Amino acid sequence: MTNRNNEERPLRRAVCPGSFDPITNGHLDIVARASKLYDVVHVAVMINKSKQGLFTVEERIALIEECTESYGNVVVEAFHGLLVDYCKQRDIPAIVKGLRAVSDFDYELQMAQMNNGLSGVETMFIPTNPIYSFLSSSLVKEVATWGGDVAHLVPEPVLRALREKLARD
Repeated sequence: MTNRNNEERPLRRAVCPGSFDPITNGHLDIVARASKLYDVVHVAVMINKSKQGLFTVEERIALIEECTESYGNVVVEAFHGLLVDYCKQRDIPAIVKGLRAVSDFDYELQMAQMNNGLSGVETMFIPTNPIYSFLSSSLVKEVATWGGDVAHLVPEPVLRALREKLARD
């Protein structure tokens, strides 16, 4: 990539981490906004072996790739371990997180300070669009499990996958 003086500059890279089980419109809003600010946005599907997800990691990756394909600068990968190690391995200097509420900030600030202290990685907070301020993957799964309409909360590929998955269970 070149700057105004036609000099090469390193790509601006960031990571948006999460479990994304499943990805919601709130997640996509943050990833979309990050993709406008950075040259490359990594979406790290963090693996928590102590949690059993509704979707497999592979299914989550495929759904995120389908939902972010039009952005043109998103890379989706699974990762198990410390987020700062993911960042170090890929030379990513910034983590982008969405904040839904003041209560999110307390926890996320502690994580940001820990990550910076461990590795120098910075955390950028983006306030969530107010229409998604209540939204979480857990809430989507619960409502969908009980037959509620979540069409306005998730992208179409996720809605289809949720319906198929819940019809089997």
